[in-house]
Amino acid sequence: MFIVAAGAHAEAVVSVSPRLANVSILATGGTIAGTGATSTTTVGYTAATVGVQNLIKAVPELAKVANVTGEQVFQIASENMSNEHWLVLAKRVNVLLAQANVDGVVITHGTDTLEETAYFLNLVVKSRKPVVLVGAMRPSTALSADGPINLYNAVLLAASVEAAGKGVLVAMNDQIQAARDITKTNTSTLDSFRTPELGMLGYIQGGKPFFYRQSSRRHTQDTEFDVSALASLPQVDIVYGHANVGPAAVDAFVAAGARGIIHAGVGNGSLAAKVKPALTSARQKGVLVVRASRVGQGIVARNGEANDDELDFVVADTLNPQKARILLMLALTKTDSSKDIQRMFYTY
Repeated sequence: MFIVAAGAHAEAVVSVSPRLANVSILATGGTIAGTGATSTTTVGYTAATVGVQNLIKAVPELAKVANVTGEQVFQIASENMSNEHWLVLAKRVNVLLAQANVDGVVITHGTDTLEETAYFLNLVVKSRKPVVLVGAMRPSTALSADGPINLYNAVLLAASVEAAGKGVLVAMNDQIQAARDITKTNTSTLDSFRTPELGMLGYIQGGKPFFYRQSSRRHTQDTEFDVSALASLPQVDIVYGHANVGPAAVDAFVAAGARGIIHAGVGNGSLAAKVKPALTSARQKGVLVVRASRVGQGIVARNGEANDDELDFVVADTLNPQKARILLMLALTKTDSSKDIQRMFYTY
């Protein structure tokens, strides 16, 4: 059975069976909903053109693993994902998961910022029920489109009892990844999404998820963050470290009203001589400064490449700069204390 209902959230229903889990698909656009000029177009396509009903209809096998409903929450390329989009999405996810007749949620998403949305939700979803993000590296019209099998696996995972309580997950390329640690590592290949150092959580094979590890960091219902009453998030910006870097970006962000700055430093979050005074001044003006690294792997050591205690800075631990920005935004909704915020970076 296939039903389309009018309204702000167009809804598709496939195969109602009391024996199967009920999974809600929230569509946001991206490559998984993209189309190309020809069947061999895998770059230069148009993202976010296929609606959620057609995504579901393209994978009739979904009816075998879950009772699926779909909502078109946004229809955007994910480079346009904003704080406002995140708040709308998080609130909708929490509303759905609070319903007894919803067992899990799948979110279709563009790959450019998928890891950021996943981590944001990992911090603000208030349920043990599975939440799984999924995307595609090739548009729906490509000969070898990966969207259909990725979507099938994501629904299968969201419908499984094994996924409950493990935080927000990402299902791509037959692998299960943790929202906190996953990152996009390649511009175009199907195996782009990886957790290079800490490793994936498991596989999806033969219609079943296999977990081999789980994240030890707190998430979802065990976090201190609540966005239910928030209409906006604090401004936090990222400054990228490089050879010959100067203070202009730091000064501009402070002048623009930033409440926090993530410094994506070289190496172990090193501070260039021309940038350190600007960051020091920013902190003295009340702007929170977090030292992260552009390297992509490893711990940023507190009091390693800078005297963080003296400067009153925070270090990002193993979070990459874009995820450190998300945690700092949420932290600033709770406190302005650098000590409390450092605790959060070691907790989440």
